[in-house]
Amino acid sequence: LLGRNGAGKTTTLRSISGLTPPRRGTIAYKGANIAGVPAHRISRLGIALVPETRGIFSYLTARENLEIARRPGTRWPMEKMLERFPKLREVLDRKGRFLSGGEQQMLAIARALLTGPELLLLDEPSQGLAPLVVEAVMGTILELKHERVSMLLVEQNAEMALRLADRVYVIDHGTIVFEGTPDALRADHRITATYLGVGGPP
Repeated sequence: LLGRNGAGKTTTLRSISGLTPPRRGTIAYKGANIAGVPAHRISRLGIALVPETRGIFSYLTARENLEIARRPGTRWPMEKMLERFPKLREVLDRKGRFLSGGEQQMLAIARALLTGPELLLLDEPSQGLAPLVVEAVMGTILELKHERVSMLLVEQNAEMALRLADRVYVIDHGTIVFEGTPDALRADHRITATYLGVGGPP
């Protein structure tokens, strides 16, 4: 889901996850309308949000941040998360406020996966991260894609998003103005110039 600042990307994710219930309309998930369902129930339905702010509990250790999210029977148990994010193993006993931006992002993604989601919502996972860390985060998202995890990705880095996505939506003031494949979006210079501020007509 791409768009300029203020286009409605984060609000869309917050609405799906129950944090900002929509004023009208429906949100269809597995054939049911979940609009207005409380966030804790939506989480139990298998939807997990990795927020733009990361949402790390700053006075809890990395281990405690993970432990409070862990659910029995998840396909991603704790040990598997530490194998996926070996850096987290090194900082398990460090409090959230002392983690780097990259470590916090890894922790936020790992914490979401420990809930065993069927749909993962990712809000600006590359924001504020060094290029090497961005590549690591993108690699993780690609691995999850290969594991057939459904994801809705909000990302300012349009090229990164297009490298990962199967389908792309562009939003402007809460309205979808483009829907299609990454290649179709790259070819639509009017949309990329008008709504993403990228390039222009050849």
